[in-house]
Amino acid sequence: MVVVIDPQIAGISGDMLLSSLVDLGADKKRIIDGIKESEKFLSNSTIKKIDFQKIQKHGIECLQLILEINEESHERKGSEIKKAITDSTKEIGLLKKSQIFAGSCIDTLISSESKIHGIPEDSVHFHEASSIDTLVDIVGVTIALEDLGLFDEKIVCLPVSVGGETVTFSHGSMSNPASAILEIFKNSNLIIKGNNAKEELTTPTGACILVNLTNNAVEYYPSMKIDSIGYGAGQKNFETFSNSLKIIHGSQNNFDIDSVKILETNVDDVSGEILGNLIEKIMDKGARDVSIYHGITKKGRPTNLVSVICDDENMDDFVDILVLETGTLGIRISDCNRFTVPRTIHDVSLTLHGQSFKVNYKKFTFKGKTNFKIEFDDLKKISNTIDKSIKETESLLRKEIEKLESP
Repeated sequence: MVVVIDPQIAGISGDMLLSSLVDLGADKKRIIDGIKESEKFLSNSTIKKIDFQKIQKHGIECLQLILEINEESHERKGSEIKKAITDSTKEIGLLKKSQIFAGSCIDTLISSESKIHGIPEDSVHFHEASSIDTLVDIVGVTIALEDLGLFDEKIVCLPVSVGGETVTFSHGSMSNPASAILEIFKNSNLIIKGNNAKEELTTPTGACILVNLTNNAVEYYPSMKIDSIGYGAGQKNFETFSNSLKIIHGSQNNFDIDSVKILETNVDDVSGEILGNLIEKIMDKGARDVSIYHGITKKGRPTNLVSVICDDENMDDFVDILVLETGTLGIRISDCNRFTVPRTIHDVSLTLHGQSFKVNYKKFTFKGKTNFKIEFDDLKKISNTIDKSIKETESLLRKEIEKLESP
């Protein structure tokens, strides 16, 4: 199965994402009840009314979040919002992986403000994001994702529209997208784009939820069979387009198909040390893979065939490395289509032997069987830290991850 998030025209905000998930089929009552239960964790804020209703946005029927609140506070510490979200997800009994997701969303928002203003994270104060809206969006989206089972689906995102011109907020006016949006998207693979809308289309809360939900950017819709579609309406109205977010849920083949470049060259006068260093340089530069094969060429000469799998956009970098490091005088280039098993990338914080570690792993499902593979660099680092073998460390980590993955 695959989920496509389409913010190409109107961008994304927390309430648009929440509304589109409810329109997709998430349990509205469970979401509203969970949000109301969370209200008590944020002082001086009350929810007078919360509901979802169908409206028209430029001829498109969408679902919109209706939220009426009373608030006395217009500034809060980021840590206060984080504690309210953390306590809420525990109180309403969400799965551990859902709790981690919600915490990661608010952590991203706090981290972006910390970097922009050059202050410690525990000193960050929210202005626009201080409202209970932030809690409603993050907690509501988390409940909806868990209810639909989408944490276990492949999720891809089309280019995110951010709008144009300038934005004005508590720190004054600046060009759009604002610094917070740029900081949030900086370390993700997601693609942003401007347009001629004279407004902010993507909000910091929407952005921080999105980058924690997926790191899988696509420029076009994947080949898929459509099962359901959700339309989530934003609060603003625009003359030339529907202010709505689309989410599409469907099924794909067991394999993904992509296209890569393969670079090959034969070298017969290069030492093993140089070849070992070559592998490290190529992988550090972002290659998909690199292999070296021993062989025999003309006149019985021993040789090493260096083969690099890479993307088209960084191919020139690898050509330069191959020439400079090996002295080769020629490189063969070919296009290659690949079938790949769909996989999703996850990270969790785990405690082993009294120490906390961040562990990255790839999760994949094929013909009904789900498995995951832990990143070897993390295995190696943790193994050395706790003074256990790689094999024993992997066994310990797999048990902890399997606990988080189980319902």
